[in-house]
Amino acid sequence: MRLAPRSYLFVPGNRPKRFAKALASGADAVIVDLEDAVAPGDKGQARDALANWLSAEHPVVVRINAAGTKWFADDLELCAHPAVAAVMLPKAERVDELAALARACAPQGRHGAARSEPVVLLPLIESAVGFANALALAQVAQVERLGFGTIDFQLDLGMDGGDEELLWFRSQLVLASRLAQKLAPIDGVTAVIDDPAVLAQDVARARRIGLGAKLCIHPRQVPVVNRCFAPSPEQLVWARRTVAAAASSDGAAVAVDGAMVDRPVLLRAQSILREAEARGVGLEDGGQA
Repeated sequence: MRLAPRSYLFVPGNRPKRFAKALASGADAVIVDLEDAVAPGDKGQARDALANWLSAEHPVVVRINAAGTKWFADDLELCAHPAVAAVMLPKAERVDELAALARACAPQGRHGAARSEPVVLLPLIESAVGFANALALAQVAQVERLGFGTIDFQLDLGMDGGDEELLWFRSQLVLASRLAQKLAPIDGVTAVIDDPAVLAQDVARARRIGLGAKLCIHPRQVPVVNRCFAPSPEQLVWARRTVAAAASSDGAAVAVDGAMVDRPVLLRAQSILREAEARGVGLEDGGQA
């Protein structure tokens, strides 16, 4: 079973001493950020630091600067490196931007760049235009999943609040991703870094509406995100009981906890158990039989 990343941890591109710490954080993916985390005067320094550090031993995601900025072309050259596992495009709005990015990072012959496989793209939806084009962006072949840059999105739309106010927009990105048959989208950051309860609440909301991962801005957030995106002990108990009840029913109608178990319910239970097995999550992690 292929496991989709749950946690994407940002690390500033001009802080190479932090790269190893980010890799050791337990994050499913590390994003070396050349955009928001790096001041304009430090962009070249950050790009050079990343180029000198990149290695196939520790592939990373790179968030480049947006299309139309003066740093975009130089960032594209760097992204042809084979150690760039994926490219995150901020403020993604148009399919042609993604096409240009894919071409720049396309596999080359033996006399060209070292990349041998198509680059994975992660467009960040951060504007009204990007949101309006979300389905088209998700349908680009190299796109693995969409990301939701909630803070910039709120700024673009003049919105306050981030819970109920963004619920519809999050749900629409989930729908667009499903229609495009891509992985569930990545939710935006939680700015609070010292309150795991707030972070856990944000992740729980994301899971309920179908998002599949979260952007993290501090290593302390990673364990909470990973735990909250994994099947809970309660879910495992329910899934095991459901699968066992269906197996022993010999095709007859069966109920678990007073609810009927039909095919979609059984498929959901089986999916939970497969994910738990793949992630090494079991009753020993806190569940009770």
